[in-house]
Amino acid sequence: MKLTIYQKPTCTTCRQTMAIVKDAGVDFDAINYYIDPIPKKKLKELLVKMKLPARELLRTKEPIYKELKLAEKELSDDELIDVMVKHPDLIQRPIVEKGNKAILARPAERIKEIL
Repeated sequence: MKLTIYQKPTCTTCRQTMAIVKDAGVDFDAINYYIDPIPKKKLKELLVKMKLPARELLRTKEPIYKELKLAEKELSDDELIDVMVKHPDLIQRPIVEKGNKAILARPAERIKEIL
């Protein structure tokens, strides 16, 4: 079953994750979600597969997180997903999907859990 890696090419952890996958000889698709945004329905599906609430996928050190005052707001998962779709900088990365499983590969070595 093929892996899909949702990533940002300039991200060090994303590059490390893809290097581990390449070294393992595993075929994968890399999706730069800044160019090919993750649709809301897909992001919801990935969260279910990762067994994570939306808030745990937020990058809290991003300027947009502080700008939108997300730490101070009580937002539903649905509302947080809308914000992440609108502002992809808020999405933790890389997200690796394989069939009915997905993980947040942070640190990069976590990729071994899904290989």
